[in-house]
Amino acid sequence: MAVQVGRITHYFPKVGVAVVELTSPLSIGETIKIEGKEGSFTQKVESMQIDHVAVGEARPGQSIGLKVAQRAKEGGFVYKVEEAELGV
Repeated sequence: MAVQVGRITHYFPKVGVAVVELTSPLSIGETIKIEGKEGSFTQKVESMQIDHVAVGEARPGQSIGLKVAQRAKEGGFVYKVEEAELGV
């Protein structure tokens, strides 16, 4: 079952980074699904920063800069996906 971990508050298209306000912990290497009005996509968390400093994990209440594989719209939701859900 996918668990919501945050909401996108901003997107920087030139660098492909979404700002995510976290409601649950998130770590490098976890798989996430980003859902918005224009569709969804799944990716592994490979790069995230807090105040322009790379971090390996972040906690609820923190805002992170998350490198995303596709365009992500403000207001979109971020879900943590278990590998079993992906059929891996």
